[in-house]
Amino acid sequence: MAETAQLKIGEKLYDLPVIEGSEHEKAIDIAKLRDLTGYVTLDVGYKNTGATKSAITFLDGELGILKYRGYPIEQLAEKSSFTEVAYLLIYGALPTADELKDFETKISRHTLVHEDMKKFFDGFPAGSHPMGQLSSLIGALAAFNPLSLKPGLTAAEVDDEIIKLLAKMSTLVSWIYKKSLGHPFIYPQNKYDYVSNYLHMTFGQRTEEVEISPVVVSAMNKLLILHADHEQNCSASTVRIVGSSDANLYASISAGISALWGPLHGGANQAVIEMLEKIKADGGDTDKWIAKAKDKNDPFRLMGFGHRVYKNFDPRAKIIKKACDDILEDLGINDEVLEIAKRLEEVALSDPYFVERKLYPNVDFYSGIIYRALGFPTEMFTVLFALGRLPGWIAQWKEMKENKEPIGRPRQIYTGPTTRDYTDISSR
Repeated sequence: MAETAQLKIGEKLYDLPVIEGSEHEKAIDIAKLRDLTGYVTLDVGYKNTGATKSAITFLDGELGILKYRGYPIEQLAEKSSFTEVAYLLIYGALPTADELKDFETKISRHTLVHEDMKKFFDGFPAGSHPMGQLSSLIGALAAFNPLSLKPGLTAAEVDDEIIKLLAKMSTLVSWIYKKSLGHPFIYPQNKYDYVSNYLHMTFGQRTEEVEISPVVVSAMNKLLILHADHEQNCSASTVRIVGSSDANLYASISAGISALWGPLHGGANQAVIEMLEKIKADGGDTDKWIAKAKDKNDPFRLMGFGHRVYKNFDPRAKIIKKACDDILEDLGINDEVLEIAKRLEEVALSDPYFVERKLYPNVDFYSGIIYRALGFPTEMFTVLFALGRLPGWIAQWKEMKENKEPIGRPRQIYTGPTTRDYTDISSR
């Protein structure tokens, strides 16, 4: 007999179905609750509400587990490439050698963007935030791909739009960086793999050949893989709910970028560097700031330590720590801010205060350090997050479409005034 949950309202009992996921997560199905009882649930922030069934990503915050389509993140980060993981997330299985080659070839054929897109860059004010630029640029791609607006796209047409977006995103992200420097844009080269192509467009010069270290390519691959999806977070849920209105892929992803822009979501790695800069400006005394972090009466909090979802450790942080160490050694950087980061890391991994509270360095701590070491300004960090998260957003949008999910329409509990009579303005 299927498990049910009982809800008692007054003297009446209601049986509600219990759903169990493939990893034994359980949920009470309240889809018919309002019809049966006249009641709705109130869950501000949706912390206890499952808005969908998804086969993309499994996350266990208590045990520190993250899997894409059943594959542990540790295996994918060690053995896979970003494009292979993108294929896995979007299409549900690891590609064969021929499938991956075809996928990568199609992406490389679409990395050029329409020359008129450059006019958007001309219109952005100097110093405008990179995330605002990215959200606008991705939304504008729909105008250059009118087929995406057609209702009832075939599977082949959807795939074509997915390929175009994956390809053009890396070009636009690199151009946003070049724009911030006032440098000429570098065009993509089909001879490079996806990550190497992005890095050459970003750090390449028209005046000379620039060689990108394999250590840098490997670390960037890992960073993008580790950020590729993270279950029903704010931006993924935004992509799904916007897409549920039958909005096109570009509009849905643009909305996800805007959600990621919020400092409570995608800005954590930027906040890490800003914190380190603040400590440096104060003289670099990490002991002082560690003491402030331990003081309950002090509002200061260490950024990049602990995680809202992971209650034990962030499995991504263990992976990227090694890449971070390799980058710093390979580049031989002498940076006081990064030295402060190393001292904070050492304390957090050994001090009983942090160990007992499981306040370990998370993926944002290490990714912020890597991006700074590579020379990215802090405002670019969230854009790089978006580049990595793109396959996950696409997978979430595609799954929502394939499941034929209804338009998202949350309920509310109204707390405003009851009926009031209109008063003429002369009498107010």
